[in-house]
Amino acid sequence: MTSQKILVVDDEADICRVVQEILSEEGYEVEVAANATEARELRRRQLPDLVLLDIWMPDVDGISLLREWTADPAESCPVVMMSGHGSVETAVEATRLGAFDFIEKPLSMSKLLLTVSRALESRRPKHAAAAGLARGGGPFGRSKAVQQLRNELLHVAAQGQPLLLVCEAGAEPAQLAQFVHESGGHPGAPFVAVSARELPGDGVVALQGQGDDGGLLRQAGGGTLFIADVDELPLGAQRLLAAGLRVPHQLRLMASARAGAQQRMAATGAGQDLYAELSALSVRVPPLRECMEDIPALLRHTAERLAEAERLKLRRFSVAAQNRLRNYPWPDNQRELAQLVRRVLQRGGPEEISLEEVERELAAPQTQEVSLVQQDLLGMPLREAREHFERAYLTQQLRLCGGKVGQLAKRVGMERTHLYRKLRSLGIEIAVTADD
Repeated sequence: MTSQKILVVDDEADICRVVQEILSEEGYEVEVAANATEARELRRRQLPDLVLLDIWMPDVDGISLLREWTADPAESCPVVMMSGHGSVETAVEATRLGAFDFIEKPLSMSKLLLTVSRALESRRPKHAAAAGLARGGGPFGRSKAVQQLRNELLHVAAQGQPLLLVCEAGAEPAQLAQFVHESGGHPGAPFVAVSARELPGDGVVALQGQGDDGGLLRQAGGGTLFIADVDELPLGAQRLLAAGLRVPHQLRLMASARAGAQQRMAATGAGQDLYAELSALSVRVPPLRECMEDIPALLRHTAERLAEAERLKLRRFSVAAQNRLRNYPWPDNQRELAQLVRRVLQRGGPEEISLEEVERELAAPQTQEVSLVQQDLLGMPLREAREHFERAYLTQQLRLCGGKVGQLAKRVGMERTHLYRKLRSLGIEIAVTADD
């Protein structure tokens, strides 16, 4: 994927230099022009994705250039006006002529980055899902793992079969399911998402409806029904879906589940049948720790989104803070990242979020019962990290086995006597039963 190109037009060399440095650091390809003549030549040579245009210049003013460039819609791109002598009248005139926005000097870095991001977003296709863009809920990032995920989702989008998204806690499978739904060529069809945990009773009434009250199956008719945590569906709902998965309401069923869902659904024939239908077409969603190179861009994107949606002051993560978070395992994935960003924005502070502030957030007290990757193992010595890993791993596996060490030994592939010694050495309490 090529970098987006930005043209900065300003007769103040220092302004051009600073803006170029800031935007280049953010991954944009930036060219600068000191006057209208240079700007016309650079724009003629290659139309940029965005122009930052100063209003007051010695030869031709920015408003005249804006009027000239917006005369031909086929050769237009978003233009953001800049001026140190801004006024309401000037801003109104600029937007009337087609400018995307107007920012005043001295430039605020956060305002500049947010405006640039919005302007570039405005140029993207309306059906963002078809282009694989984050705005439509699609996979965000340029890492190999995300690119592979995007390609897999686009591949399965047109097939129309039931789909299972296998992901960890804290991922955003509903957004990925909607991406598949829209990429399948039916963006106007209904998309209904629900969590299995939210269905009351046995889930049958919620799915089928009662009387004149249309259930979820009817609401999603002709489109897609997405069920998060499908392995936690009540038994009645499992039976209903397994019995008529391909028949009712001409809809596509998508679902998400964590690894090991097959074992959890194997208790009943209905669960086995439902899982078999769903998993015939399945996609693994990579956790954030496998997409480290995407973390800086994801932090910036999340900060911009939350600042706009929740009216918070936009802040920017320092390079040191970004690097620290690139090496954090993100046990709760996108949900944890969004929560961290929200907290630092809500607390406010300097425009740049420091490494120290991030360290304070990561060092916040945690409960003793944490999942396998909810511990920052990369920040520990090897021996300590290994002990934390083994303790968390065996504790959770023991819980899945109902506290039965015999089952645990088979599950983890260890000889029982050795397993007992390991559990004692790690301080894991066990209750020996007749089944052991």
